[in-house]
Amino acid sequence: MSNQHRALHLAARPQDEPKDSDFELRTKDHAALSDGQVRIDVRYISIDPAMRIWMTEQKSYWPPVEMGAVMRASAIGVVSESKNEKFAVGAWVTGMMGVQNSLVSDGKGMRVFDAAQLPDPAWALSVFGGTGLTAWFGLTEIGKPQAGETVVVSAAAGAVGSTVVQIAKNLGCRVIGIAGGPEKCAFVKNELGADEVIDYKNDNISDALKAHCPDGIDVYFDNVGGETLDAVLKRLKLKARIVLCGGISQYNAGKDARGPVNYLSLISARGKMEGFVIIDYLDRAQEAIAALGAMTAQGKMKSKLDIVEGLENFPEALRRVLTGKNYGKQLVKI
Repeated sequence: MSNQHRALHLAARPQDEPKDSDFELRTKDHAALSDGQVRIDVRYISIDPAMRIWMTEQKSYWPPVEMGAVMRASAIGVVSESKNEKFAVGAWVTGMMGVQNSLVSDGKGMRVFDAAQLPDPAWALSVFGGTGLTAWFGLTEIGKPQAGETVVVSAAAGAVGSTVVQIAKNLGCRVIGIAGGPEKCAFVKNELGADEVIDYKNDNISDALKAHCPDGIDVYFDNVGGETLDAVLKRLKLKARIVLCGGISQYNAGKDARGPVNYLSLISARGKMEGFVIIDYLDRAQEAIAALGAMTAQGKMKSKLDIVEGLENFPEALRRVLTGKNYGKQLVKI
C-alpha cells in the first residue's frame, strides 16, 4: 500500500479531446477506518468511453461528475485493511472506486470475487465485468441473433466489440467485424474468428458491406455511430435489429455531434434501432457470467488487455479509447 492517498479530480469540463490539465492530482494522508469500513488498494481501473459523457453536464444514466470530485471509474482492488466482517483482508473486490490508488468504503456496491478462478484478475473488468455484461445483454436481449444470421460489429477490436464478435460466433452467426488498421483487422479475423473484417481506415465501408453482406444485415452492434451507422442503415435486411451501445465517433464532437442520415431505411426494412444501458441488467449479471464462463472454459472466449501503467497516465489512457488507439480492454494499472 502506498504511504499516501493519491487521486485524480476533475478540474475542468473538457472541450473536445480530454487534456491532462482537465484533471488535478491530489495527495493526502490515509484516513483511519471506522467500524464497518474497509480500505481497498486499487489495482486496475477500467477505461470506458462513457467517461467522456460523465465529464460533461449532458443528461445521462449517471449524473455528471461534479467539478473537483474524484473522477468516476469502475475498478478492482484488494482489501488491505478491514473493520467489516464481510470483507477479509486480501480479498479481491470490484465496484465503482474512482480514479485513485485507494479508497475507504462501507462495502456498499463492492463485490468480492475469486481471482483464482479467472485467467487474470483484470478479467473482472473485461469479460466478467461491465464489458462482458454489455456485450452479452446488448447482443442477446436487443439484437436477438439467430444461428445463420449476419451480424456486423463496429469497434470490433475494442473491449465490448471483441466480446460481441466471439459471442455471435458462439451463437452460430456469420460475423463481419469493423476495425481500424491491418493489425487490428487481422486480430479480429484470426484470433476472434470473424468471418470477414472491414478496415474503416483503408476500406470504403459502404462498398465493403455490399461485398460482404450481399443479402443484407440482420443485426448491427453499434459502438461508434456516425458514418459507419449510416453505411449499415443502407444494407438492412427485413426485420433487422440495430443495437445502440455507443457512439464513440461523436463523443468529442459536442454541439457538432451528428445523428444518422439514413434512418428512414428502418421504415422500409421494418427494422428496430434500440439503445440500452447495462445498469438495467445488473440484477441478471449471473446469467451472463455463467454463459461467458462456459465459453471461456471451452477456450472460446479471449480478452486482450491494453494496459497503461500509472495513475497520472489516466488521461492518456482515456484518449486512447476515444481515438481508437486501444487494443482490446483498456486499463490503468496502479
